[in-house]
Amino acid sequence: MTSKQEPSQLQAESPQQQYYFRTLICFAAAGTLASYISWSNISPLYATTIVGLLIYAYGTYYFTHKQASDTLAKTSRWLSYVDAGLIGMVLGFTNFSVLPCVLFLTMIQFNALISGGTRKLMEDNSAFAVGVLVSFIFHAPNFVLSTSVEISLSSLIGIATYFLVYAVYMHQRFHKLSISQKQLENEQKWHKIRAYKLSRYLPPTVWKAINQGKDETLQAERKKISIFFSDIKDFSQLAEEIEAEALNELLNHYLTEMSKIVTQHGGTIDKFMGDAIMVLFGDSNSQGVKADCIRCVSMAVAMKKKMRSLQLEWFNQGIKKPLQIRMGINTGYCTVGTFGTSSHLDYTVLGTQVNLASRLESAAEPDEILISH
Repeated sequence: MTSKQEPSQLQAESPQQQYYFRTLICFAAAGTLASYISWSNISPLYATTIVGLLIYAYGTYYFTHKQASDTLAKTSRWLSYVDAGLIGMVLGFTNFSVLPCVLFLTMIQFNALISGGTRKLMEDNSAFAVGVLVSFIFHAPNFVLSTSVEISLSSLIGIATYFLVYAVYMHQRFHKLSISQKQLENEQKWHKIRAYKLSRYLPPTVWKAINQGKDETLQAERKKISIFFSDIKDFSQLAEEIEAEALNELLNHYLTEMSKIVTQHGGTIDKFMGDAIMVLFGDSNSQGVKADCIRCVSMAVAMKKKMRSLQLEWFNQGIKKPLQIRMGINTGYCTVGTFGTSSHLDYTVLGTQVNLASRLESAAEPDEILISH
């Protein structure tokens, strides 16, 4: 399951969404200014400003809707300054009517805090002040603080509509974020499940290095380690005699019990080769060469003891011929690291000491442990 939500859709408004909100702002400002006009003597300045506001709303959308996301973020920031400046100009042209001033200033503070915090608040208010100063160039306000009902009502309707639409937009946005959060939680859950499944196919050393982003530490190096090999005598013959399901159950049970013993003694399973097991001591979490050797031998003895109880279980399941294991242990310097190609890598050990451990296991008698160092 993968999330279909683009990050930009959840973190920033699209050009179309900005167009809708900017249009509402411009209509509210234009309506406020229109209610101030004396229709018997229309001011060219006011008429030009109203038309300019409406053209500006569409023009900014045409200018931004094809921009890349990184460029759009910068452009949108500058356009928000222009928005605040235009509002300052309109309020200057209306002689700072009380209710429109309160409503538009509240809207500016709200937008600034939502989109950029304290810094954006200061920037937008500065742009608003610049707009007010620019309005003084074209119009000398009388500073009567007009409370005209028409002006107040038009600005109230415009700003109220803006906040209502913004509330609906934020509700939809939070809903999308909620869905995205749930999808992310599901992805994290499935990632953990997949990671756990994958970890069962990799040696702990490899899994830990990759998980911590330190896979460069898996480069080949020389180490003195203890290598353990074991296999079940005549297992290939048994595999030809019993059904695949029974063989699978028997082998998995055997490997599970042996793996528990490896874990108890601090060994690292390098690989399973059918019924054969290869275990390393001293590659990771080494306690010193001598201690590693002792742990390896102790593990082999524990495996030998465990086989006796397993032989009884298998006998009760109908396997009359007792299965016996052979084990070989050798300690010496080996090359440990990652080997392979760019498309397939294997973390393992190489060297004559590894080959010697394998030959010791092959030469051992059933239930015998051959040791060399």
